[in-house]
Amino acid sequence: MSDAPVRLSTLAHGGGCGCKLDPAVLRRLLADQPAAGPFERLLVGNETADDAAVWELEDGTCLIATTDFFTPMVDDAFDFGRIAATNAISDVYAMGGRPLLALAILGMPVGRIAPETVAEILKGGASLCAEAGIPVAGGHSIDTPEPIYGLAVIGTCRRGEVRRNADARPGDALILTKPLGVGVYSAAIKREILPEGGYADFIATTTRLNRIGPDLARDPAVHAMTDVTGFGVLGHGLELARGAGLTLEIAADALPLLPAAEALVRDGAVTGASHRNWAAFGEAVDLPEGFPDWRRHLLTDPQTSGGLLVSCEAEAAGGILARIREAGFAQAALIGRTAAGPARVRIA
Repeated sequence: MSDAPVRLSTLAHGGGCGCKLDPAVLRRLLADQPAAGPFERLLVGNETADDAAVWELEDGTCLIATTDFFTPMVDDAFDFGRIAATNAISDVYAMGGRPLLALAILGMPVGRIAPETVAEILKGGASLCAEAGIPVAGGHSIDTPEPIYGLAVIGTCRRGEVRRNADARPGDALILTKPLGVGVYSAAIKREILPEGGYADFIATTTRLNRIGPDLARDPAVHAMTDVTGFGVLGHGLELARGAGLTLEIAADALPLLPAAEALVRDGAVTGASHRNWAAFGEAVDLPEGFPDWRRHLLTDPQTSGGLLVSCEAEAAGGILARIREAGFAQAALIGRTAAGPARVRIA
């Protein structure tokens, strides 16, 4: 193996949540799979494309289980580990739970990456788990053609605090807790066109734990939550719409963006996943006449370790938004509402 440093992002065909399977392909793969039930204690399975599985224990405590892993979207090994860990833990927060422990998932191209680099990835993941107050209690590793890292995470909550993506109600307000543009920044990192200060903004949002989730779940005015990751705000919004059987109305001008996201996407910093997401979800989306392509790409931009999409009572939305911002999510914003109607997303 050469002593020359290897850019992690060049060893993967895609990076972060942008390397998810094409959503259209995923739907075909899952179409003929058996349902998870009938298990009385399985409160959330694979029926609504939710963020994690939820199993009720005998005392009303619920066990939340999830796994998430991907290939690098950055070249710094420690940062890659931090981002992947933040992203995996987010699934527990999105269900309304608090994480308990994690298991590491590691695949590395042996002979192409120095052991010291792999150790830095693991250290980065462990540092974020420590920030979340949980241990990395074990894991599994294999030799793979591309670098892969992530976590399986276990968490808990009370039954009344479980928040599915399918429980939104007509007339709810929609809040997004983090800015969009992570996929755009990832593409810019790979092309080495990220502006000064851009990397710091990128790391700040992708390593911010969505720990506000369980606090929101204790509020009865919060009806549903999901985290926005590889399918973009459009794809995960549509999953919420389909699960709840209603229409999402999103105001494009209200969507929070990373500072350079608009300029970068206009410059062509678009991921392949953004195109795949539109091909998979576009038929269920109503766009205004003349809606520009660059704005559409931001709707389908894959968000690695993105924010929570929160559906809550409209009357309580202002107070809930203020609490989210006070918790450190400065760009959290009201982005639209839900309405009775077909399972579609309407962009205004």
